[in-house]
Parts: sequence; structure tokens; C-alpha cells
Amino acid sequence: MNGIHDLGGMEGFGPIVREENEPVFHAEWEGRIMGMTLATLAQGFYNIDEIRQETERMDPVEYLTSDYYTHWLHTAEELMIQKGIITRAELEAKRAELAQAEASQS
Repeated sequence: MNGIHDLGGMEGFGPIVREENEPVFHAEWEGRIMGMTLATLAQGFYNIDEIRQETERMDPVEYLTSDYYTHWLHTAEELMIQKGIITRAELEAKRAELAQAEASQS
């Protein structure tokens, strides 16, 4: 498959900027999504090939404008919906709840 995710060797994206002493995770949620993905993978909800395939299905604009762990989040959400672990309605309800909680803290 040769899609937008397959950037190896492509030119025009500029240099990769590396942070000195870059942390593994820039935000707490990044570690959580990695842990959640690994836990659901270990439980057999899906396999590594399904993870790659779902990541490759991301909208090209979303893929290019989002960061690494956002790709993991997108993939985990979509696979858990496809596998019947959660529903899209449950996901949207939780997003709304979190947004409301964040807004009330401001």
C-alpha cells in the first residue's frame, strides 16, 4: 500500500526537528493511549496488522496535521468501535463530558 502514511524517502516536508532530551511522552494522555492500546492488543481485541491497517485508513489531511499519539488514539477508537467494545455514541458522550469538565475548570 502506498498512501499518505508512507512518507519514507519523500521530499518537501522539511527537516525533522528533534528536541534535546525529548521525553517519551509530552502529555499524560499520550502514555495512557499507548498503555490502553497495548492492553487491548494483549487481550486479543485486535492485532498489530489491524492497528496498522486502521492507521493507514486515516484521512490524509488528518494524518499529516496530527501528531504521533493522535494517530494511536484515532486507531484505538476506531478499532474498539468496529469490534463492538464501545459505540460511537458512547465515545461522543464521553468527549462531550470531558469538554464540559474542562470548560468548567476555566
